[in-house]
Amino acid sequence: MNILNRLFKIGQSEAHSAVNQLEDPIKMTEQGLRDLRQNLDKSLHGLAEVKAMAIRARNENEGFHTKALDYENKAVLLLQRAHKGELDSTEADRLAGEALLKKAENETQAARAATDQAQFERSAAQMDQNVTTLKSTISQWDNELKTLKARVTVSTATIAINKQMAQLDSSGTVALLERMKEKIAVQEALAESYGEIAQTGKSIDAEINQALGTTGAGKASEDLKALKAKLGYSE
Repeated sequence: MNILNRLFKIGQSEAHSAVNQLEDPIKMTEQGLRDLRQNLDKSLHGLAEVKAMAIRARNENEGFHTKALDYENKAVLLLQRAHKGELDSTEADRLAGEALLKKAENETQAARAATDQAQFERSAAQMDQNVTTLKSTISQWDNELKTLKARVTVSTATIAINKQMAQLDSSGTVALLERMKEKIAVQEALAESYGEIAQTGKSIDAEINQALGTTGAGKASEDLKALKAKLGYSE
């Protein structure tokens, strides 16, 4: 399981070359997961092949046993026919002997196939355990990768916020606010002053107009009458 040893070294890599760069272990973990999945595919393919060989050995075992039994039955039939006089006894013995040789050969082949079947099944069981371990490891690392990515996202956002907060000059900001307040107060006072001036100007004009409308207009009317009398104009 060299790939597992490689993955377990990620912690050492973090301590040496990626102390402040979480992207490196993330990439290494992703590559490790890709390698694991490739090994899993190969293991599944190999497991299928070994199981297929075990099935083939089992079928061969059953086939050889069937043939051995068939040759044994043929030998019995030959001897039975010879006993009944239906077949020459010498020929029957020869053919029965050949049938028994064939039976023995098939039994030998059946035993070999049984041995192969047992070996293939043991290999398949071991490979099945390896496949289960690979699946479990992939699931574990996949979950840890998701957690690592989430931690990177949170830490990156936290660093950005803390950096902005660290760059804030509280005393400078307060001074700026005080200057702005002072400037606004000056502008407000100036606006109020112009308003009072404008109001004062309007009051003087109103007083003048009022004075002209009462005394000035009356006197002008009297002077007009006097002028007309002097000229002999009648109203």
